[in-house]
Amino acid sequence: MWYLRSVWRGDFEKVNSRLHQELGPVVRIAPNEYSLDDVNAIKVIYGHGSQFIKAPWYYAGGHPDPSRYDIFTDRDIKRHAETRRRVASLYSMTSLVRMEQQVDDCAHRMITRFEEFAQTKTTINLQEWCQYWAFDTISLITVAKRFGFLDSGSDQMGLIRAINIYLIHNANVGIYSEWHPIVSYFEYLLGVPRIEYIFDFCQHQIDERSDAIKTATGDNDGDGDFLGKLLNMHLQAPDKFTMYHILMTCAANIGAGSDTTSITMTAIMYYLMQNPEMYKKASTLRAEVDEKRSGKASPNNIISFSEAQSMPYLQACIKEGLRMHPATGLPLARVVPKGGANICDRYFPQGAIVGINTWVAHRNTEVFGGDADSYRPERWLEDPERASRMEKYLIAFGAGARTCIGKNISLLEISKLVPELVQRFDIEIADHSQELKTENVWFVKQKNLRVNISLR
Repeated sequence: MWYLRSVWRGDFEKVNSRLHQELGPVVRIAPNEYSLDDVNAIKVIYGHGSQFIKAPWYYAGGHPDPSRYDIFTDRDIKRHAETRRRVASLYSMTSLVRMEQQVDDCAHRMITRFEEFAQTKTTINLQEWCQYWAFDTISLITVAKRFGFLDSGSDQMGLIRAINIYLIHNANVGIYSEWHPIVSYFEYLLGVPRIEYIFDFCQHQIDERSDAIKTATGDNDGDGDFLGKLLNMHLQAPDKFTMYHILMTCAANIGAGSDTTSITMTAIMYYLMQNPEMYKKASTLRAEVDEKRSGKASPNNIISFSEAQSMPYLQACIKEGLRMHPATGLPLARVVPKGGANICDRYFPQGAIVGINTWVAHRNTEVFGGDADSYRPERWLEDPERASRMEKYLIAFGAGARTCIGKNISLLEISKLVPELVQRFDIEIADHSQELKTENVWFVKQKNLRVNISLR
């Protein structure tokens, strides 16, 4: 019950980090469940070929019917590998850059809204707007339609609220996962907001596109978005890649793709403008962007991903944002397989649950230095050998075979929007005396980052 109470409070990433500072690399957080902090444990627990299956906690994130599995909550190693293998090529950066225009469209819309806020001197919640942008971008990439968050500037259909309630359910009910079907049933009876709208939205787009393909001549153009590519895969092998697989892939993209990206985007901007020292770093980043873009932003020309990749300081700022404020804030729990395992110089028996919390890992002073609690992008540029070691413990997107399949989508979006905002706007925290509040419901979302925007 201690673990449940700690997670319910919404600050477990802080509690978990403090316990490791006090007790060392092994902390028991529940009966037969342990939080670990050891860079060498990454390969053992999460590495390719590892037989550590996802813990029962993940069951609460999926449908109560085990047959309705998805790529995130599926605990079957073989089935997950097969599912991932079917769609992996779609998530390669080579494939994603073909959809870069969709990312540009949403970045341009975000810039337009920020210009309006600058002209009207409107104070905004930065995290909310980053999530509006992330939602519209991922839906455009996935099904070629935006939800319209950026246009309305509000939570469309209560979708963000519904996802937050889903995450609260997942984070807390997962600790006693056998409760999942019962709690889900009562939530349904009580009319608790649910994320079915994402599935309904995706199903409507799938039906609409399928009908268009049936009535049109020629092949489906699969280069425009995920849905087009997925339908092509279905047409080529309908028994191996079913309409159910299409629905779950589209829904997973949209459901998981907004919080993670918006949290990271918000974190990067927050640390850049947090204090005068960070403003100086922003100026360093701005100078790098200016040099790459010939000193000025083109109103209709969004920075390309290849340009962003060639900016070392920008990439260091992104990595440091991922390190300082990773999206997930609970241990990535796994079950010790048959025969047990030796980790952190300790034997864990078969059936024990072990996991590493990204917030704990990313503040390991042996790996990231004595200033691990400070946002300092330069750490990634000073020593290639040290940077390589840090990369091994940078697990913001998970590790091994279960690395977030949408990692490249998030990096593509962030790599393009950060330099655009830095080059075009002066963004300042509205009230420096107000401490940043967060809520950990599996994702650690910023709550009160209000900012003022002015044109550069």
